[in-house]
Amino acid sequence: MSEKSVRARGKRFGERRAKLIETLWGDDLENLKIWNRLEHDGYTTVPRTLPYIIKVMDSLSEKGMPLASSYLALWCRVFDEGFIEIKDRETLAYESGFSGQRAVHTWSGRMKALKELGFIDSKSGPNGEFQYVIIKNPLWVIKEIYNKKEKNEAYNMLAARMIDVGAEWE
Repeated sequence: MSEKSVRARGKRFGERRAKLIETLWGDDLENLKIWNRLEHDGYTTVPRTLPYIIKVMDSLSEKGMPLASSYLALWCRVFDEGFIEIKDRETLAYESGFSGQRAVHTWSGRMKALKELGFIDSKSGPNGEFQYVIIKNPLWVIKEIYNKKEKNEAYNMLAARMIDVGAEWE
């Protein structure tokens, strides 16, 4: 499908959704206070497959060591070039759902697991081991992992969702 066709299709679907919203909620859309990424600051691009990606990550991690919240916290800080500079590990630990004296230690363990699996790469700096982080394309990482192991339910569900949204492995 050409880029022009993709844009036209997206516009048609956008118009359909706008009509459905107006039909269901009426024409007073201003009072709905819809959060529109084109009109408000504080947004990042999120893949539509993200719920499936984090399900795969959690299935790959050690039992009792889910990675989803730490990965989501990173994703909420990343820009399109895939780079994050972490100046405050305590804040990232908190955003990842960890608190108390061992919060940073627990968060660091999740970051190490994300790095070992290949979802991120990092370089140390004056603020610690994970000061500079690159988020790799998670679909590419998952494809590489499952080229070497048996595909499971989490992988299969991700693959099905990718087809639904037109996502590619690379």
